[in-house]
Amino acid sequence: MRLGRKGLAATLLVLLMLSTALTGCGGARNGEQPDESQQSDTIPSNEVITLTYFSEDPNPNWNKMQDRIGKIITEKTGVILDAEFAVGDPGQKVSIMAATGEYPDLIAAKADLGKLVDVGGVLDLTDLIEQHAPNIKKMLGDKIVRAKYSLEDQSIYAIPTWSAVEEKKFRAEHGFELQHRVVKEAGYPEIRTLQDYEKVISDYLAKYPTDENGNKNIGLSLNADDWHMYMVTNVGFMTTGAPDDGEYYVDQETFDVTYHFRRPEEKEYFRWLNHMNDIGLLDPESFVQKTDQFKSKVASGRVLGLIVPMWEFGDAQQSLKAAGKFDHTYGHYPVTLSKEYKDPSFWSAGFDGGYGVAISSQCKDPVAAIKFLDYLASEEGQILVNWGVEGIDYVVENGKRFVPKDIQDKMDREGTAYTKESGLGFYWNMMVHYGDGIKDSTGNYFTKTNAEELTASYSEPEKEALAAYNIEHWKGLFPSEEEFPERKAGAVYNISLPADNKATILGAKMKDITWKRIPEAIMAKPADFDAIWDSYMKELDKAGVKEMEEAYGQFVKDRVKLWYGE
Repeated sequence: MRLGRKGLAATLLVLLMLSTALTGCGGARNGEQPDESQQSDTIPSNEVITLTYFSEDPNPNWNKMQDRIGKIITEKTGVILDAEFAVGDPGQKVSIMAATGEYPDLIAAKADLGKLVDVGGVLDLTDLIEQHAPNIKKMLGDKIVRAKYSLEDQSIYAIPTWSAVEEKKFRAEHGFELQHRVVKEAGYPEIRTLQDYEKVISDYLAKYPTDENGNKNIGLSLNADDWHMYMVTNVGFMTTGAPDDGEYYVDQETFDVTYHFRRPEEKEYFRWLNHMNDIGLLDPESFVQKTDQFKSKVASGRVLGLIVPMWEFGDAQQSLKAAGKFDHTYGHYPVTLSKEYKDPSFWSAGFDGGYGVAISSQCKDPVAAIKFLDYLASEEGQILVNWGVEGIDYVVENGKRFVPKDIQDKMDREGTAYTKESGLGFYWNMMVHYGDGIKDSTGNYFTKTNAEELTASYSEPEKEALAAYNIEHWKGLFPSEEEFPERKAGAVYNISLPADNKATILGAKMKDITWKRIPEAIMAKPADFDAIWDSYMKELDKAGVKEMEEAYGQFVKDRVKLWYGE
């Protein structure tokens, strides 16, 4: 096994652990392609092993794998996870791991993976994949190069789980959201620019300032709690036609990068938020409320508009469905600064490796860990994770897998209670996977996010809104992925950087400055906005923003060279 940048002591420790693990573990033969019909025979041991796991992504509904999907995964793999999910700043937790040298068995560290690589905290998985992960190897194929850490260090430190190997998206999960009742009241107008969006909210609030219980309706609420601030700032590039590349705007021809807040057009988006605050359409608690408070407001049905990814408010929307308030749930609209820009929600990054699950150098059984991840990558595992248990969460009739209306109604009615019982949505970001629109060996889709299932999941208010816009799905309002050029560097936010690199060090400084200045600019008097913004730009320049851009840009160019040999 190649251990990349690890020291001799770590190497010896890992070899000792692997030697111990290999004597007690069976499974697929080296290099053998997976037989999907035989997945139930891949249990590595008759005894259940508990592996510790940390993820930077929160999961407030985690049920300790006592949900029905989790129980089957344990039955198939012999593994149960003792899991911890991020609370507060997830990067800080990973930094503590790196500093103390104490690691769980499995770690989903996202962009903070480099902190662990630098101190030898994670294994190079190249040999483990080759020897014990036929499903992962088969699925990645020649795209496995995109799982390599860097041009300099071509080890594989994480199984990529966030980016789908193949995908054809059907679901709109971004954009600007509006409650169906609000858009219906406006007569289903075109909602294409910030001004269109603002007018619909303003007109509704003027007519209905309070809800049926006399509580004040809220035009637009933001969640800026801790790392959720990214959900506030990312909209700056999306409304100006740029795809999600984290804190950077990438020139798709030269691969030079710009700290995206320095683009003049983005200033105008934040000026619009300042205007929304000034006229009373922005929730004044946006920059002081906690995530639970934000979700509680959404679940109350009082928030007319949102500008966050669907996963940010999904639990709250489920609560609205459970309460039967389907007209208080949200549709998605491709809002930009002006019509000269295209909403980039469906601008594909392709498979970009990146974020994933690593196996630590202290893992008690690396072979059991990789086989656990490999089962999730199997066809059986993917269907289980995405669909649940046949006969309970879905049915198969005449060879077609689908969710009947009575089961869908139960999911909507029970909301998070159903999620905790079933485990649906808990495991998708632990596995390398196919995305939406890709079919399995039976001719059914791997995920439930396909045209037929989406249509079946729509409530009557949602169907009415879609019909009014003469579209089948919300995607129909957005520019299609064919309208955009190839992103040869993928989504660059998931490039893992060494902790001591200039881009890392300076990036932390820029974040501190930005997270202070953006709220200040938005909540200021409009007459003060320009002065605050100009001061913000000068502060970035003084802190070394151009030096940071140059350093990060080199990583982007190196990624393109690694992937394409150019």
